[in-house]
Amino acid sequence: MRVCVFCGSRPGRANEYVETARTFGRLLAERGIGLVYGGASVGTMGEVADAALAAGGEVHGVIPQQLMAREIGHNGLTELHVVDSMHERKAKMAELSDAFVALPGGIGTMEELFEVWTWSMIGIHAKPLALLDVKGFYQPLVSFADHMVAEEFLREDAREMLVVEDDPVRLLDRFGALCESRS
Repeated sequence: MRVCVFCGSRPGRANEYVETARTFGRLLAERGIGLVYGGASVGTMGEVADAALAAGGEVHGVIPQQLMAREIGHNGLTELHVVDSMHERKAKMAELSDAFVALPGGIGTMEELFEVWTWSMIGIHAKPLALLDVKGFYQPLVSFADHMVAEEFLREDAREMLVVEDDPVRLLDRFGALCESRS
């Protein structure tokens, strides 16, 4: 099994963001779960990858050529896929992954999250999708998703596709149960 992690090319202002990225990377490796991510060596992206690698994990990065310098492509991975575009990046990450988790991040993280959530809603994939809600980072988004349901722009079943968890261990336990029920 491989989990795709969407997260930031910056560390964020709270140390908990970096610590949670490290913890999540380590937990993936300890459970024998491969990591797929954006291929950078900076920000929480670099932290989650380095922690997984340090714990003996398999790490696959996918980065567009145009971001190799800006996001500083990670050279120590199990495999680094250098692609031509952001579209190819997201498609390759989805192809390599069995589930998706968004850690706190910026607009790129949001864009990746919303795309795979949309793909799930329209039946392109049936892979689990979650927010790792560090320090309540995702609570405004969760509230907005609930608002979209209340205003009838989002179906309740589509909202329920998005698992929200503030503990990395509980999140991985829930993913394990979801993956087993879908196989």
